[in-house]
Amino acid sequence: MRTILTVATAIMFTGAAGTAIAAPTQKAGAVLSDASGAQKATATLTQMRKGIRLVVDATGLPAGVHGVHLHTVGQCAAPDFASAGGHWNPTHKMHGKDNPMGEHMGDLPNITIGADGVGHLDTMIPNAMLSGGEMPLLDADGAAVVIHATADDYKTDPSGNSGGRIACGVLAAR
Repeated sequence: MRTILTVATAIMFTGAAGTAIAAPTQKAGAVLSDASGAQKATATLTQMRKGIRLVVDATGLPAGVHGVHLHTVGQCAAPDFASAGGHWNPTHKMHGKDNPMGEHMGDLPNITIGADGVGHLDTMIPNAMLSGGEMPLLDADGAAVVIHATADDYKTDPSGNSGGRIACGVLAAR
């Protein structure tokens, strides 16, 4: 009887402790603006068990297909957003899912913007970490989400021939 009570008590406390100390879901987000400062998109990143989920909701962008990338520096100085640096590439791979030597973690699927200027992207970045670990996205100099003028061809290094940077947002932990 004593053994049963001890085991039951241990299970009860373990369950309660596990619930009480569960880590909150890590999130980060950005508001992407164009060179004039007008808001063009939001990005939300959520740490999942197997990587980072990224959701981009865009409004007021030119219709068509546009490259989207994670960049290494948390700065978005207009007009060209070059301050955001290159693509996040902690594994030192080439660019693009169709490149035999790619793809790196900053490579993302294109976003399609409709005639109404609206687009949505929901994707996973496998094995990526927002913070902690050996290759966190949110490191000492931050990170940015950038939308480019044209489609990413998924193979040309370093940027997939995706044209100029038309919207940029600095990521911040939430």
